Amino acid sequence: METTAILVKAGQLLLSLSILVVLHELGHFIPAKLFKTKVEKFYLFFDPWFSLFKFKKGDTEYGIGWLPLGGYVKIAGMIDESMDKEQMNRPPEPWEFRSKPAWQRLIIMIGGVTVNLVLGFLIYTMILWHWGEQILPVDNVKYGIHTDSVGYSIGLKEGDMIIAVDGEKKEDFRDITKGVILDEAKTIQVIRDGKQIDLHIKAGFVGGTIKKKGAIAAVRLPAVIDTVISKVKKEETPAFKAGLQAGDTVLAINDQPVHYFHEISKLVVKDSGKTVTVTVKRGADTLVKSAKIPAAGYLGVNVFPDRHLTFVTKHYTFGEAIPAGFTTAIETLVDYVKQLRLIFVSKEVKASESLGGFMSIGNLFPSEWDWQSFWTLTALLSIILAFMNILPIPALDGGHVLFLIYEIITGRKPSEKFMEYAQIVGMVLLFGLLLYANGLDIWRAITGK
Repeated sequence: METTAILVKAGQLLLSLSILVVLHELGHFIPAKLFKTKVEKFYLFFDPWFSLFKFKKGDTEYGIGWLPLGGYVKIAGMIDESMDKEQMNRPPEPWEFRSKPAWQRLIIMIGGVTVNLVLGFLIYTMILWHWGEQILPVDNVKYGIHTDSVGYSIGLKEGDMIIAVDGEKKEDFRDITKGVILDEAKTIQVIRDGKQIDLHIKAGFVGGTIKKKGAIAAVRLPAVIDTVISKVKKEETPAFKAGLQAGDTVLAINDQPVHYFHEISKLVVKDSGKTVTVTVKRGADTLVKSAKIPAAGYLGVNVFPDRHLTFVTKHYTFGEAIPAGFTTAIETLVDYVKQLRLIFVSKEVKASESLGGFMSIGNLFPSEWDWQSFWTLTALLSIILAFMNILPIPALDGGHVLFLIYEIITGRKPSEKFMEYAQIVGMVLLFGLLLYANGLDIWRAITGK
């Protein structure tokens, strides 16, 4: 990946996480202040040993740490990641967290999750109002689909028209893969040669699809070159050197006929490191070009689906976008919970193939700055952050909430020593998971798997 693309992805990730972390911590900070609880620190990112920037206003120190793994508010009289035992050994003060009624402490603790949920809903609402919602109706996939060995294993064929999953019609073609994987569908309905056929999904199909990190099928597109990539890794591409142009239609590679765009990649990969002849139609002329294919096995041409298929954009008034944004936020949350469920209950899905760290998250962002993609992914991450934080794990908001609910129900407050041990266990678990997920990213980058 080019340096510029990496920097653009990293910049989008950093900005997105900064927005989410600051607003999440504000969700704790504001109710703490409303209940007259002292907040000692408010930090974006963590600041072990030193901070990049800080200033003090009132009782609170505001700053930016150097370790971009989140952020925090340090609330006086609360057992948190700071593990400030000295303060906890002193008699409680009226302005401390531990001195407040349980219901106030509960509101303070759920504030961050609440803000992230509301933020996700608001962002989705504004996206739908400003840009609308673009879908590819299943009926508009006029060239049918192409697939790979995983798709072939359940009987999919080139040119099939997928119309339903488990008998349920899908409005958007891009929902098909999601329906098959997250709902663990048993059948797919396709139109082949004018007839409807039911294909039964075999065991191992979902796991294979997730491992390949792809869709069960992709749309077939004509072999028209929409753009020629000039350089890859600062070297001119084979297509550019050969003089191929946007608008050319590829007819053959080494005299093997090409009918659809995906066939180009299959043919050039077979001839990696060799020179191939590329037969193209340009206007009324048929031309034969020579292209030296690099070891990486690419020609250097692109096709854009929206130039060959009819996408539909749903437009929303502001009033219509509000309920639609709420529905999108709920569906996003439900889909994410289904993904996590698969990791724990499905024999086909392995955590090592599904988990990822900051590199995986960063790669979700496009290599060119795009505000619609940025806000869509920020909304998704906000929903994910809300769900992950409410899990009943010590050191997370959900762990504190669990103990507070126990206190409200039983009238008994867990001992501070118990809370300290629980915090330590939770932090060990979280840092272990963090190291594991980011270690997987590094391993994939090294091995290419």
